[in-house]
Order: sequence, then C-alpha cells, then structure tokens
Amino acid sequence: MADSAGAMQRRGLVDGPDFEFFQRRYFTPAEVAEHNLPEDLWVSYLGSVYDLTPLAQEHKGDLLLKPIIEVAGQDISHWFDPKTRDIRKHVDPLTGTLRYRTPRGRFLHVPPQLPRSDWANDFGKPWWQGTRYEVGRLSAKTRSIRIINTLTSQEHTLEVGALESMWEILHRYLPYNAHAASYTWKYEGKKLNMDYTLEENGIRDEDEEFDYLNMDGTLYIPAILLYFNDDLTEL
Repeated sequence: MADSAGAMQRRGLVDGPDFEFFQRRYFTPAEVAEHNLPEDLWVSYLGSVYDLTPLAQEHKGDLLLKPIIEVAGQDISHWFDPKTRDIRKHVDPLTGTLRYRTPRGRFLHVPPQLPRSDWANDFGKPWWQGTRYEVGRLSAKTRSIRIINTLTSQEHTLEVGALESMWEILHRYLPYNAHAASYTWKYEGKKLNMDYTLEENGIRDEDEEFDYLNMDGTLYIPAILLYFNDDLTEL
C-alpha cells in the first residue's frame, strides 16, 4: 500500500502511463543514426529498429562482424527480401546454388560459400530472424513540433514520429522538463488528448502543402503550449 501511495505522489495528477516502465514504440532515423558504434550498435530494416549491441559484444573481434559494424546506425532494408523477410539471395556463379547475397562480404550467421570444418551452425536462428533484438518501430514519417512552456517561456523544437501519441511526445520532452506531466498541453486553446497523435488532435501535417507551394515549411512549425498545473509531478 505504501508503494502504491508513493507512486501516486510521484505521478501527481497525471492520468497516463507510468513512465518508470514506459517503452517507446517509435524511433526516428536520426535517433537510430546516433547508435553507430560497436559498443552501441543499432540498425533498422523492414520498418523495425534493432539493437545489435549484445550481438556485437558476443562476437567482439570476429571478422564476420565487420560488415555489420560498417552499417551501424543505418537502415539496411536493401539487404532483405521484403516478402520473405530473409536476406536476399542469388545464384552463386561458383557453385550454381542459391545463396545469400552479401556484397559487403559474408557476415555473422551466413553460411560459407563452400563447406568448411570450422563452420558452427549451432546458434539457432540467425540474428535477423525473430524479435530478440527488436526495440521498436522505425518512424516512416517524422515531423517537427514546438513545445512552449508558458511558465518559463522556454521553447524547444522536437522531431517526432507522425504516429506517436502525445504521451510518447511527452516522454521525448522529459529531458527538457522533468515536470512535463504537471502541465496541461494545449493547441490553439484546446486541451490535447494525450492518447491521440498530433494529427488526431487536429494538428495537421502540412509538409506536402508547403512543398506544393514551394514554401519553406520550417518557417511554420506548430506550437503546443504548456500550462502549469501546480502539482510538481516529476517523471
């Protein structure tokens, strides 16, 4: 009961997810690109984002890891057949058999071109099959949004996924304001539904219209205004 009371006190008036256990659903290409080191290695493919850091640590020093390290932080959907979700294949000119196509060179869990005594295939599923390394979805469409704290007049511009809910956007904003959930979020005077996306809240994505009119869309980025509720909620 005490833990429950503590949680209520920590979350204040917020009627939403417990951010202590909150997991993001979407990541932007720019966020994936930040994880571009062997010790912090993400890739995206076929619409999902994968954290291959454990794989890289497990096979540290293995030459077959090199093609994967070279694409750290990038989208590698072109490696895959979207119908089978497997690595693309081609007819090997040496053996005349159907084999994985690896223009960057053979990588982890891809069988060698010819039989070898040192080839161990006891790893179960190859790393690209299944969801063990999946951390979320890749945002196919992103947009910018300004968030203005009316109490402090501070303004921040965030790149967010078009399908993210307002709760997910709030989660992105927490590094700038730990008390973000203590505010009422409004757009053009209307309180936002935090379970909805920007578009569902009437905040239209007008990028196509700006492109059609040959106008710079960065000159008009919608602004969400935050009004303090005086409950000092910290997430």
